[in-house]
Amino acid sequence: MKTLAPWIACAAIAAGAAAHGAATHRWDALAPPPAAMDRLHAHAVSFGDYESAAVPNDLPLKEKSVGTCRRYASATRGQGFVVSVISGAAGSVATHTPDVCYVASGYKMLRPPARETIDVPGVGAVDYYVSEFEKKTATQTDRQRVRWSWTADGTWAAPDNPRFAYLRVTNLAKVYIVTPAAEADAAGAAEDPPAVRQFVAACFAQYHALFERPKP
Repeated sequence: MKTLAPWIACAAIAAGAAAHGAATHRWDALAPPPAAMDRLHAHAVSFGDYESAAVPNDLPLKEKSVGTCRRYASATRGQGFVVSVISGAAGSVATHTPDVCYVASGYKMLRPPARETIDVPGVGAVDYYVSEFEKKTATQTDRQRVRWSWTADGTWAAPDNPRFAYLRVTNLAKVYIVTPAAEADAAGAAEDPPAVRQFVAACFAQYHALFERPKP
């Protein structure tokens, strides 16, 4: 037992330091630029002839989180998009992912979340999770493909354990990019069409730029 004492003491000190750092905002150096989250919520993604309109945010919010939602539609294309952004305390935003909140809202998860990677011009590889959900009523079937990712500084990622990965972050953002899923996509075999992947890449490229700090 004596040999464990130093390790226990070190663990206690580390835990105390982490708690003190959170309480005193020591980790604020890891926070995004002050207006970055505001810009993220206000930004309408520019993509071809698509027009955006703000719509009510139906996603559940925890503590002091902020949520905004935009619907994108084109007069010449049948494909539409719904993009939601949530930001707030990292402990809240890192949790309550679609595999939890969609199922709680009555959707059936058609396949478990899987990590995908997309190459974003000017940014590089960006990871996000994707899954499909379905809700049936007497008159219709609503099937959606949902993609989600997090950022604290403009670098979007889909870590294995978001809550642990962003433990030292004071303010975190999460994005949902949602499209209708055809019945043939229920098994998750079909890939996103090119237009969808281009829109997803445009979202991450433009959202990344919102976090860039002005050069001195």
